[in-house]
Amino acid sequence: MKLHYAATSPFVRKVSAVAMHHGIALERVDTNPHDSPPHLLVDNPLSKVPTLVLDNGMVLPDSPLICEYLDSIGTGEKLLPAAGPSRWEALRLAAMADGIMTAAVLRRGLSLQPTEAARTALMDRQKAAVFRTLDQLEQEPLPATLSLGVVGLVCALGYLDFRFSAEDWRARHPGLAAFFAAQSENPIFARTVPQA
Repeated sequence: MKLHYAATSPFVRKVSAVAMHHGIALERVDTNPHDSPPHLLVDNPLSKVPTLVLDNGMVLPDSPLICEYLDSIGTGEKLLPAAGPSRWEALRLAAMADGIMTAAVLRRGLSLQPTEAARTALMDRQKAAVFRTLDQLEQEPLPATLSLGVVGLVCALGYLDFRFSAEDWRARHPGLAAFFAAQSENPIFARTVPQA
């Protein structure tokens, strides 16, 4: 398995620690996600590390997903309980830790440049990541069956409408637009549309 990594990323460190716990060897590809290098964008249009490419070619683009996968195939003691209150406590603590890391990484990035330049660079980088990912999803068959992934995608597309309505994501992504329109008829989405 191939891991896109940056040695200073706390998210990469987390994935590396889980891999080491289970004795799983990962081929490391040194990557600066801020430069959005082509070798990373081929595997992850979000331009994020860590990104894990499995031997079968499937790409896992985020540290919680990677950690859960490694824990599921690892032979060491499981780090994520299968069910019950201990699972939710482990996931709750992991989400809080990820929130701390996300805030700290963002703060570090903003501290490296003058405030306005850092803000503009960060917004441009995030917008590009969103549209690269929409471009990739437009090329993929989208599931018709409700899943956690479908829920997340509908909520993400709805958020783009809510906060960035001037940016017409539908024009470049007619397949996603049709998917979103069909899914939006489900009452769980119709009743949860964000209100200004």
